[in-house]
Amino acid sequence: MTFHSMWAELLPVGRSSATGGYRRYAWTAADAECRAWFRAQAEARGLAHETDRNGNQWAWLGDPAQGDAVVTGSHLDSVPDGGAFDGPLGVVSAFAALDELRARGARPTRPLAVVNFGDEEGARFGLACVGSRLTAGRLTVEQAHRLTDGDGITLPRAMEAAGYDPEAIGPDPERLARIGAFVELHVEQGRALDLTGDAVGVASAIWPHGRWRFDFRGEANHAGTTRLGDRRDPMPPYAETVLAARREAELAGAVATFGKIAVEPNGVNAIPSVVRGWLDSRAADHDTLDTVVTGIEKAAREHAAAHGVDLDVVRESFTPVVEFDHALRDEVARVLGHGTAAAVPVLGTGAGHDAGILSAHVPTAMLFVRNPTGVSHSPAEFAAEDDCVAGVRALADVLEGLACR
Repeated sequence: MTFHSMWAELLPVGRSSATGGYRRYAWTAADAECRAWFRAQAEARGLAHETDRNGNQWAWLGDPAQGDAVVTGSHLDSVPDGGAFDGPLGVVSAFAALDELRARGARPTRPLAVVNFGDEEGARFGLACVGSRLTAGRLTVEQAHRLTDGDGITLPRAMEAAGYDPEAIGPDPERLARIGAFVELHVEQGRALDLTGDAVGVASAIWPHGRWRFDFRGEANHAGTTRLGDRRDPMPPYAETVLAARREAELAGAVATFGKIAVEPNGVNAIPSVVRGWLDSRAADHDTLDTVVTGIEKAAREHAAAHGVDLDVVRESFTPVVEFDHALRDEVARVLGHGTAAAVPVLGTGAGHDAGILSAHVPTAMLFVRNPTGVSHSPAEFAAEDDCVAGVRALADVLEGLACR
């Protein structure tokens, strides 16, 4: 099967006819169809297929019990109305790279595997990388069992409805111990490669990032009868804080986004009593991120005080910088440079990935494929087929260099 034919087969699954985006959420019918596609790809190649205790799918070439395996892959689920490439490109490219190795006559001396990590995007239960977090022990069984979707359905109930055993989930150190290297190919979620003119690049690190909730508390009142000077309106200081976040991020070369807001009582003719906004901020290093968030909070408190509004700031999550294994990263760059001094673009990323979750337990690396739009988590996300094929060849080169020595 060619990359093109595999891609065409997977493309319609979970796609909304209304938006053109994808709704492949964990433990839904679309997810089941993606999982069936993965299993069919494994079986068509004579690979041993298995689903682990946490719902992650594996397709093995060679005996996993041998250990020191080279694993590649990504995920097949999506954010709400997401693009086609984020996740699936890595899985399709992994199968295509194995086909390329066989076409070359390469003979692996280490086990090889393709993986589809479950619920990477967290679109249904609100937590990213559930499958890899459970496997790595970064999410406890108790925490996982408390995850609930927007309809009040718990993760265990959703898994059970999909035919999986929620009581089996949990850390899987034996599986991790089998892996000698994990290489994840992913569409770039930015325009760095487009600006350099390169089809493929290597990841250096995942930026530290966190989420903070800003609760502006004022006083609800009538929108038509309350004088401006008598108001304790939390909306203006929130709006001013959004602009402050943009300024602080620009000054530091970071990113800061207020992408979610909740307003109470949320009436057209009512001054809000509460405006709650969620800040997502990311930077190349911890000190820079701390400077940005501290600056945003300082501005928020000044604006809140000016409007007679109270403010609470709560850090809901934080992930420190993830440095990918330097030796593996350098080996990947050497392979892609074909042993020459040819420069291979090495770039950081502000997006989280399963590779980042696994990096504390196994050597991990990432390849990026050019995205000329620079857009991700949107139907406008894109990668040209020639670049996708270049990514397959690059991944095959890496797998051959790591597993066929």
